[in-house]
Amino acid sequence: MTAPFSAASVRAEFPIFRHHPDLVYLDNAATTHKPLAVLDAERHFYETANANVHRAAHRLGAAATDAFEGARHRIATHLNAAHVDEVLFTRGTTEAINLAANSWGRSQLRRGDVVLLSTLEHHANIVPWQLVAQEVGASVQAIPLDADGNLDLTAYHALLTSRVRLVGLTQCSNTTGVQPPLTEMISAAKQIGATVLIDGAQGIGHGGVDVQALGADFYAFSGHKVYAPTGIGVLWARRELLAQMPPWQGGGEMIERVSFAGTTFAEPPFRFEAGTPPIAQAIGLAAALNWLGEQDVSALMAHEIALRDRFEAGIAMLPDVHILSSHNSRGPISALRFDGIHPYDVAQFLDGYGVAVRVGQHCAGPLHQALGLDASLRVSFAAYNSEADVDTALAALAATLELLA
Repeated sequence: MTAPFSAASVRAEFPIFRHHPDLVYLDNAATTHKPLAVLDAERHFYETANANVHRAAHRLGAAATDAFEGARHRIATHLNAAHVDEVLFTRGTTEAINLAANSWGRSQLRRGDVVLLSTLEHHANIVPWQLVAQEVGASVQAIPLDADGNLDLTAYHALLTSRVRLVGLTQCSNTTGVQPPLTEMISAAKQIGATVLIDGAQGIGHGGVDVQALGADFYAFSGHKVYAPTGIGVLWARRELLAQMPPWQGGGEMIERVSFAGTTFAEPPFRFEAGTPPIAQAIGLAAALNWLGEQDVSALMAHEIALRDRFEAGIAMLPDVHILSSHNSRGPISALRFDGIHPYDVAQFLDGYGVAVRVGQHCAGPLHQALGLDASLRVSFAAYNSEADVDTALAALAATLELLA
């Protein structure tokens, strides 16, 4: 039964705050902390079932395999995947997109084809496509921003020509929090026969996704941004696409039969999971999704957005600070620029007050270039943050600006 949402109760489940009781952690878009349920799940695996999966003929191997494949089932359910074998384990969003680019992209893209990406994208959804496009003779084009710094949808529709083979879109910008109108954009891409990949790294923890309803072909995300361990991620892909895709990495587990005369490969998902997988991390990811599923997700999301709005209302009262986007469809992220002050200086002073934020280009160089900025300061919220965190951050920011003025 789902309990009423309480940020204080949630915070008590995260041991990091027992060790750092005064920490105001507002760097959640980079990585989230882990609840005790996730830490316990990993520890329980290592204490009771530690073995390699799939190949052992002993009881620990069977227990490890059951737990690992059980995690795959849990993730498939969370995504509402049509088939459990559509869930591929990776090290994170970056490796997931590299897998899609190197397997699907290398086998499907041809000279003259176009990969169309939004200007909001993280480098992980740009660079892999550039590398493959350069190799096969395709090109990468960008969906530009409009005058308000949001995606120019008129330009997007104009760019959707028959040469576009793949459209890559973020579910939620890791810099500004802008959430593109995916339903409209995916539908338009499918009308011209394009394949669509969604970077869900910033979306999975703030409302999640129904991949069948979404209508895309690939969906990638990282565990560590949804209260799970680092070193684990997922690429979901339609079964019919996976069946056509060649392996990307070779080694154990991904084979059917090996000889020096030639090798045949396993069916998906194992074809794409060479070597020993991140077993404990996958179990931790399943535990994180279980934990999230026990929350009142609607109340949790409303709480995060309310914190963002409280923060931005306070920012409006401070001099020489500007929010990069005020789009009405945004996640719990605010990015700031300052008149006459470098964001790095602000972030260092905030750390002195116990406020943790992110500064730089957030692996979104093209977006910052489009906005005419060399860096921004990013504040991002999660379930365990509170109004007190917001107020402390605003007070620290006001004091910092006064000192740096």
